[in-house]
Amino acid sequence: MLEQIREDIRCVFERDPAARNTWEVVTCYPGFHARLLHRLSHRLWQLNLKWLGRLVSNVARWLTGIEIHPAAVIGRRFFIDHGMGVVIGETAEIGDDVTLYHGVTLGGTSWNRGKRHPTLGNGVIAGAGAKMLGPIQIGDNAKIGSNAVVVRDVPVGATAVGVPARILLARAPIGDPSGFPAYAVGEERNDSQAPSLERLMEQIALIDQRITEIQRRLDAAGTPGRGVKSGDRDPNYVHIVD
Repeated sequence: MLEQIREDIRCVFERDPAARNTWEVVTCYPGFHARLLHRLSHRLWQLNLKWLGRLVSNVARWLTGIEIHPAAVIGRRFFIDHGMGVVIGETAEIGDDVTLYHGVTLGGTSWNRGKRHPTLGNGVIAGAGAKMLGPIQIGDNAKIGSNAVVVRDVPVGATAVGVPARILLARAPIGDPSGFPAYAVGEERNDSQAPSLERLMEQIALIDQRITEIQRRLDAAGTPGRGVKSGDRDPNYVHIVD
């Protein structure tokens, strides 16, 4: 237990450059306090002291603004930065070395009992305001962009952004602690929808060129801005009026 607490303190220094010393982390970091109290509430839950576990969880919510159900399973070196508004549901499962920013929700989409909350693999980073909903799988080292709403599985090492979230191409190195992307924003900008948008813009440009050429020919024929007599109109002729 003491070794796990030491790991929790060390991971704060690794992921938050604002941390200055151990005393500051122990006394002033709500994410650290929420993790300590969740260990207690989770242990009480396992001992079938469920009401007492929920009470400890509720006290932690009052003190930190972070709501973690005592039944949630959380791995080692778990870090919540800032923390206010984080919600972790009953059947959520979180791996090792996971980082959540403020406003993150691991929520359910069903009122049925059973598995209804997300499972996060090792090394996952969820940006501020991200929502992961339902019994989905978030792969190891995946990144969830700020304010993304994720309702489908996210592959290993991928990045999910948007509402609803879409998957960006995964090209970032996996497991590189020196490349920690604050707020789940890194150098990766490979949007899977970008090629389609580029082709659409090319088609629009071609259409614009054709319209310009048609107008040029009409002007050259001496009929700018004027119609033609009904008897002279070719049924296959495109007529443009300014």
